Amino acid sequence: MKVVMIGSGYVGLVSGACFAEFGADVTCVDVDPNKIDRLRRGEIPIYEPGLDDLVSRNVAAGRLGFTTELASAVGDADLVFIAVGTPTRRGDGHADLSYVYQAARDIAPHLEDYTVIVDKSTVPVGTARNVARIIRETNPNAEFDVASNPEFLREGAAIGDFMRPDRVVLGVENPRAEARLRELYRPLNLIEVPILVTNLESAELIKYASNAFLATKISFINEMSTLCEAVGADVHSVARGMGMDKRIGAKFLHPGPGYGGSCFPKDTLALVRIAQEHGSPSRIVESVIEVNAAQKARMIKKIRQMLGGSEAGKTIGVLGLTFKPETDDMRDSPALSILPALLEKGARVRVYDPKGMDEAKHLLPTGIEYCENAFDVFTDADAGLLLTEWNAFRGMDLNEVKSRMRGNVFVDLRNVYDPTVMRAAGFAYDSVGRP
Repeated sequence: MKVVMIGSGYVGLVSGACFAEFGADVTCVDVDPNKIDRLRRGEIPIYEPGLDDLVSRNVAAGRLGFTTELASAVGDADLVFIAVGTPTRRGDGHADLSYVYQAARDIAPHLEDYTVIVDKSTVPVGTARNVARIIRETNPNAEFDVASNPEFLREGAAIGDFMRPDRVVLGVENPRAEARLRELYRPLNLIEVPILVTNLESAELIKYASNAFLATKISFINEMSTLCEAVGADVHSVARGMGMDKRIGAKFLHPGPGYGGSCFPKDTLALVRIAQEHGSPSRIVESVIEVNAAQKARMIKKIRQMLGGSEAGKTIGVLGLTFKPETDDMRDSPALSILPALLEKGARVRVYDPKGMDEAKHLLPTGIEYCENAFDVFTDADAGLLLTEWNAFRGMDLNEVKSRMRGNVFVDLRNVYDPTVMRAAGFAYDSVGRP
């Protein structure tokens, strides 16, 4: 089966490599020649555990290739996936679909035999029908169907998520398109992965509803963490007690500085706009967005209070920049809200992240100091700050950290460390939602 992936970013590259691992003949297409050149040289432009090995293995087997030439790739394809970016549109919060619709226009003239065009990007309800309209207008003779096949990939665990998913969602309108997609996903039959077949609109909404619900759990437990601090409760005990209820579940009940990344911020905002546009406002999701912004602001206040009410003239050593571990993704990371605020008020900010510093340099203001290793951030620091819970930070020698610091304040925004241990080591320690 010949598969073409339009877009070689996170979703396109991971999906393309995994389909190749399934045995499909996959070509990843991108308009960026530099990206394609890097991929052909075996350089992976994003960090995702295991992706470099997966790509190199399938390139060597002849099942995976990269090109900028869309026309030659699309002509004899069985399925063409649109996996381009859908960032938040500046000014109104809607998903920017310009890349999706341009991909449809670019694909249309080159369609020959029957082809299934698949929306893999996260797109608002109605996008698949618009893609079909654009293709029909551009090439009235094309024989095709449009389907929706949303991705549910967690950064840092994307390959496992693709190979062992909770479910595969197929939004289709006829049995022919369904059969072709089922054939592509046939290797998952061996592990009995549920395949949910529904209409286009439902498939498009499933992705947004799923991400909004997960974001709701995060914002809820963060709001509870504020209450826990006020009444002397422990948010981890509260979360465990909630999570033991099988109707609720323990996942995503982890307090912290607020969600970030490539999905939750833009997808919650897009869902709010979709709901408003159709006269059905989503008050809960609107509140989730507000709570998340408030949580980041509350973390700045927490740091400031631990520094005696002002960060001016203080040196702060920061562990972690990415929005989560095992990725180099800085999109909507809490670091992008918290660190500029500290710097603006006169703090000296020294940082280290195992994978995110190159990207951070493009997004954080000048004045941030980037260190070679985790211990260096604490040299002469008045305070330590943990923003991302990389495993490398969990077992650090606390005596070494303390000996390098000038002060003794440590603010743990991921609740990685044991308060009793931290205080015994001589730190004035604070975390999120713990007394």
